[in-house]
Amino acid sequence: MDTDAARTRILDAAEELFYAQGVQAVGMDAVRTTAGVTLRRLYQLFPSKDDLVEAYLDRRDRRWLADLADHVDAVAGTPAGRVLAVYDWLADWFARPGFRGCAFVNSYGELGATAPGVAAAARRHKEALRDYLTGLADDAGGPAGTGVRLALLAEGAITLAALTRTPAPAAEAREVARLLLTGAGART
Repeated sequence: MDTDAARTRILDAAEELFYAQGVQAVGMDAVRTTAGVTLRRLYQLFPSKDDLVEAYLDRRDRRWLADLADHVDAVAGTPAGRVLAVYDWLADWFARPGFRGCAFVNSYGELGATAPGVAAAARRHKEALRDYLTGLADDAGGPAGTGVRLALLAEGAITLAALTRTPAPAAEAREVARLLLTGAGART
Protein backbone atom coordinates (compact mmCIF):
# COMPACT_ATOMS: atom_id res chain seq x y z
CA MET A 1 0.00 0.00 0.00
CA ASP A 2 1.47 3.36 -0.97
CA THR A 3 2.00 6.17 1.53
CA ASP A 4 -0.95 8.30 0.37
CA ALA A 5 -3.38 5.38 0.54
CA ALA A 6 -2.14 4.33 3.98
CA ARG A 7 -2.31 7.89 5.25
CA THR A 8 -5.87 8.27 3.95
CA ARG A 9 -6.98 4.99 5.53
CA ILE A 10 -5.43 5.94 8.85
CA LEU A 11 -7.01 9.39 8.84
CA ASP A 12 -10.38 7.92 7.85
CA ALA A 13 -10.15 5.48 10.76
CA ALA A 14 -9.01 8.17 13.18
CA GLU A 15 -11.83 10.49 12.17
CA GLU A 16 -14.44 7.76 12.54
CA LEU A 17 -13.14 6.58 15.91
CA PHE A 18 -12.09 9.89 17.50
CA TYR A 19 -15.32 11.66 16.58
CA ALA A 20 -17.57 8.81 17.68
CA GLN A 21 -15.75 7.71 20.84
CA GLY A 22 -13.44 10.53 21.84
CA VAL A 23 -9.72 10.95 21.43
CA GLN A 24 -8.69 9.56 24.81
CA ALA A 25 -10.94 6.51 24.52
CA VAL A 26 -9.29 5.37 21.28
CA GLY A 27 -5.85 3.83 21.27
CA MET A 28 -3.46 3.64 18.38
CA ASP A 29 -4.09 -0.10 18.11
CA ALA A 30 -7.79 0.54 17.44
CA VAL A 31 -6.87 3.03 14.72
CA ARG A 32 -4.43 0.51 13.24
CA THR A 33 -7.04 -2.25 13.23
CA THR A 34 -9.75 -0.08 11.69
CA ALA A 35 -7.36 1.29 9.06
CA GLY A 36 -6.03 -2.17 8.21
CA VAL A 37 -2.38 -1.16 8.49
CA THR A 38 0.48 -2.43 10.58
CA LEU A 39 1.37 -0.64 13.78
CA ARG A 40 4.80 -0.01 12.30
CA ARG A 41 3.25 1.73 9.28
CA LEU A 42 0.97 3.79 11.50
CA TYR A 43 3.90 5.07 13.54
CA GLN A 44 5.97 5.70 10.41
CA LEU A 45 3.30 8.08 9.18
CA PHE A 46 2.25 9.47 12.56
CA PRO A 47 5.06 9.16 15.13
CA SER A 48 2.74 10.00 18.03
CA LYS A 49 -0.94 10.05 18.83
CA ASP A 50 -0.73 13.84 19.09
CA ASP A 51 0.55 13.94 15.50
CA LEU A 52 -2.39 11.81 14.40
CA VAL A 53 -4.95 13.91 16.29
CA GLU A 54 -3.55 17.11 14.81
CA ALA A 55 -3.61 15.65 11.29
CA TYR A 56 -7.20 14.43 11.82
CA LEU A 57 -8.28 17.90 12.97
CA ASP A 58 -6.46 19.66 10.13
CA ARG A 59 -8.13 17.45 7.54
CA ARG A 60 -11.53 17.75 9.24
CA ASP A 61 -11.16 21.53 9.23
CA ARG A 62 -10.55 21.63 5.48
CA ARG A 63 -13.41 19.22 4.72
CA TRP A 64 -15.92 20.84 7.09
CA LEU A 65 -15.29 24.36 5.81
CA ALA A 66 -15.31 23.19 2.17
CA ASP A 67 -18.64 21.38 2.66
CA LEU A 68 -20.12 24.49 4.23
CA ALA A 69 -18.79 26.77 1.48
CA ASP A 70 -20.02 24.39 -1.24
CA HIS A 71 -23.51 24.50 0.26
CA VAL A 72 -23.52 28.29 0.53
CA ASP A 73 -22.10 28.66 -3.00
CA ALA A 74 -24.93 26.49 -4.34
CA VAL A 75 -27.52 28.85 -2.89
CA ALA A 76 -28.85 31.23 -5.47
CA GLY A 77 -30.13 34.38 -3.93
CA THR A 78 -29.30 37.45 -1.98
CA PRO A 79 -26.14 37.99 0.03
CA ALA A 80 -28.22 37.79 3.22
CA GLY A 81 -29.73 34.54 1.96
CA ARG A 82 -26.22 33.13 1.63
CA VAL A 83 -25.60 33.96 5.29
CA LEU A 84 -28.81 32.21 6.29
CA ALA A 85 -27.81 29.18 4.21
CA VAL A 86 -25.03 28.58 6.76
CA TYR A 87 -27.65 27.80 9.38
CA ASP A 88 -29.58 25.57 6.97
CA TRP A 89 -26.37 23.60 6.41
CA LEU A 90 -25.88 23.36 10.17
CA ALA A 91 -29.41 21.96 10.55
CA ASP A 92 -28.60 19.26 7.99
CA TRP A 93 -25.34 18.43 9.78
CA PHE A 94 -27.06 18.28 13.17
CA ALA A 95 -29.60 15.78 11.80
CA ARG A 96 -26.96 13.38 10.48
CA PRO A 97 -26.56 10.07 12.29
CA GLY A 98 -23.58 10.17 14.59
CA PHE A 99 -23.54 13.96 15.07
CA ARG A 100 -21.54 14.64 18.26
CA GLY A 101 -20.99 18.37 18.12
CA CYS A 102 -17.79 20.15 17.23
CA ALA A 103 -14.80 17.83 16.83
CA PHE A 104 -12.49 20.71 17.73
CA VAL A 105 -14.26 21.63 20.95
CA ASN A 106 -14.57 17.95 21.84
CA SER A 107 -10.86 17.33 21.26
CA TYR A 108 -9.84 20.47 23.10
CA GLY A 109 -12.16 19.56 25.96
CA GLU A 110 -10.50 16.19 26.29
CA LEU A 111 -6.89 17.26 25.88
CA GLY A 112 -6.87 20.96 26.76
CA ALA A 113 -3.51 22.43 27.65
CA THR A 114 -1.81 19.04 27.47
CA ALA A 115 -1.85 19.17 23.67
CA PRO A 116 -0.85 22.60 22.34
CA GLY A 117 -1.24 21.39 18.74
CA VAL A 118 -4.87 20.47 19.37
CA ALA A 119 -5.53 23.86 20.97
CA ALA A 120 -3.93 25.57 17.97
CA ALA A 121 -6.00 23.48 15.52
CA ALA A 122 -9.18 24.37 17.40
CA ARG A 123 -8.30 28.08 17.37
CA ARG A 124 -7.51 27.99 13.65
CA HIS A 125 -10.84 26.31 12.91
CA LYS A 126 -12.83 28.81 14.95
CA GLU A 127 -10.96 31.73 13.37
CA ALA A 128 -11.56 30.34 9.88
CA LEU A 129 -15.30 30.01 10.54
CA ARG A 130 -15.42 33.54 11.95
CA ASP A 131 -13.50 34.88 8.95
CA TYR A 132 -15.78 33.03 6.52
CA LEU A 133 -18.89 34.42 8.20
CA THR A 134 -17.36 37.89 8.29
CA GLY A 135 -16.87 37.72 4.53
CA LEU A 136 -20.48 36.68 4.02
CA ALA A 137 -21.71 39.41 6.37
CA ASP A 138 -19.59 42.02 4.61
CA ASP A 139 -21.02 40.92 1.24
CA ALA A 140 -24.50 41.32 2.72
CA GLY A 141 -23.70 44.85 3.88
CA GLY A 142 -23.68 44.07 7.57
CA PRO A 143 -21.86 46.48 9.88
CA ALA A 144 -18.48 45.73 11.43
CA GLY A 145 -18.71 42.91 13.94
CA THR A 146 -21.64 41.13 12.28
CA GLY A 147 -19.47 38.16 11.27
CA VAL A 148 -18.30 37.67 14.86
CA ARG A 149 -21.91 37.70 16.05
CA LEU A 150 -22.92 35.22 13.35
CA ALA A 151 -20.05 32.95 14.42
CA LEU A 152 -21.22 33.10 18.03
CA LEU A 153 -24.71 32.08 16.88
CA ALA A 154 -23.28 29.16 14.91
CA GLU A 155 -21.09 28.02 17.81
CA GLY A 156 -23.98 28.21 20.24
CA ALA A 157 -26.20 26.24 17.87
CA ILE A 158 -23.55 23.53 17.47
CA THR A 159 -23.17 23.17 21.22
CA LEU A 160 -26.91 23.12 21.92
CA ALA A 161 -27.57 20.65 19.10
CA ALA A 162 -24.95 18.30 20.53
CA LEU A 163 -26.43 18.56 24.03
CA THR A 164 -30.09 18.34 23.04
CA ARG A 165 -29.63 15.91 20.13
CA THR A 166 -31.97 17.92 17.94
CA PRO A 167 -31.35 20.15 14.92
CA ALA A 168 -33.72 22.80 16.31
CA PRO A 169 -30.93 25.16 17.49
CA ALA A 170 -29.94 25.74 13.85
CA ALA A 171 -33.39 27.10 13.01
CA GLU A 172 -33.36 29.27 16.11
CA ALA A 173 -29.90 30.64 15.28
CA ARG A 174 -31.00 31.21 11.68
CA GLU A 175 -33.90 33.36 12.86
CA VAL A 176 -31.63 35.42 15.11
CA ALA A 177 -29.18 35.82 12.21
CA ARG A 178 -32.04 37.01 9.99
CA LEU A 179 -33.08 39.56 12.61
CA LEU A 180 -29.48 40.68 13.01
CA LEU A 181 -29.06 41.18 9.28
CA THR A 182 -32.44 42.91 8.89
CA GLY A 183 -31.79 45.22 11.82
CA ALA A 184 -28.36 46.07 10.46
CA GLY A 185 -29.85 47.08 7.12
CA ALA A 186 -28.11 44.30 5.24
CA ARG A 187 -28.93 43.73 1.58
CA THR A 188 -31.63 41.09 1.57
